Amino acid sequence: MTAPPEPGARSQTPPTAAEGVEQAAAQRRVLTVLVVSQVLSGAGLAAGITVGALLAQDMLGSTRLSGLPSGLFTTGSALAAVAVGRVSQRYGRRPGLAAGYATGAVGSGGVIAAAVTGSAPLLFFALFVYGAGSATNLQARYAGADLADPAHRGRAVSTVLVATTFGGVVGPNLAAPTGVVAEALGIPRLAGPFLLAGAAYGAGALFLAVWLRPDPLLTAREIAARREVAEAAAEDPAAGGGPETEPVASRGGVPLGAGIMALAQLVMVAIMTMTPVHMQDHGHSTAASGLVISLHVAAMFLPSPLTGLLVDRVGRLWTACGSGLVLLAAGVLAALSPPDSLPLLAAALVLLGLGWNLGLISGTALITDSLPLATRARTQGMVDVGIAVSGAVGGMASGFVVAGLGFPFLAAVGGALALSLIPVIALAARPR
Repeated sequence: MTAPPEPGARSQTPPTAAEGVEQAAAQRRVLTVLVVSQVLSGAGLAAGITVGALLAQDMLGSTRLSGLPSGLFTTGSALAAVAVGRVSQRYGRRPGLAAGYATGAVGSGGVIAAAVTGSAPLLFFALFVYGAGSATNLQARYAGADLADPAHRGRAVSTVLVATTFGGVVGPNLAAPTGVVAEALGIPRLAGPFLLAGAAYGAGALFLAVWLRPDPLLTAREIAARREVAEAAAEDPAAGGGPETEPVASRGGVPLGAGIMALAQLVMVAIMTMTPVHMQDHGHSTAASGLVISLHVAAMFLPSPLTGLLVDRVGRLWTACGSGLVLLAAGVLAALSPPDSLPLLAAALVLLGLGWNLGLISGTALITDSLPLATRARTQGMVDVGIAVSGAVGGMASGFVVAGLGFPFLAAVGGALALSLIPVIALAARPR
């Protein structure tokens, strides 16, 4: 089977031996630092997923608005994605990512204060600020790709994402223990995971600020600039077209990659947000919800090495088609699962996480392939705005859909919507 042509794919002038050694060494260090920071931030990311909807339901006494927290912190992550992208574009990945995680830590503290005071407006504002941590966690994948060889770009992105698994899986399972700690401190039980989130995001910010050297984006620019100078000196027209001078026509992969990731995000957030509420309404404990969400988060990140290999070897577009099919299977299984069946609900959420993973890594590779270094970070930030807005729409709408039509309807519609990825990808892959 022949892979369809990848929109935005482009050839690059190969580096010299010295440049290759320098770039490989810098990439290894960057990936090591990013892996550690992602392990820390994964625990912070899981707090809002696990108890955000339950905390809002408890404070407001309404299922109808229980999807609002997910919508708020994904909306906050949209603005944070712009800010992190612009700071990274101007000053490098290190200050951009560190500032994003620090903002997420501040938002976690605000959620705790809102729970203590019983202030719903403060809760909503704090969840909005907390979304910066989620945006930064996703933006880190771009930092892993800055210095990567194009043939190994999918694997570089997957290495950063898989590191989130440890914190993301451990975090939800600490919902009950952190709730006990919170109650001992006079804090409402459901705010306990945000204690962990604040500490995790703060530690991630500090670690990146100190250790993310050399800065991957700035180093990639320096290498590209030296390469262009060498090419100009050699007066070899065939060697032109480096990263900084890439023609605009090569950027066709940006809208397609953004669309793939945005649709996967919308479907995933909508179903994921309401699963803990659906389980609680049918007698499942908080620990059971935490287990299901931890398996879901594991499926979001743990398959990343295999997905990266698929993206690099099978192709970006075939992997994205797989995302649509897996998300459809997740929605159908969630819709048909008996509400009291923990194994079937867990299996549906695992498929949901896997489908999102396939879409995110294939879409990220498409976008990075298509962007020159001169505008890469800023454009990536804007792309993540679209992803965050899609998640916000899914999160905010999910509560109303479940309140009016039920969880099975939400899951079935989400799965059917994901299937629309395939004709869009097929249309984009047609030769022009």
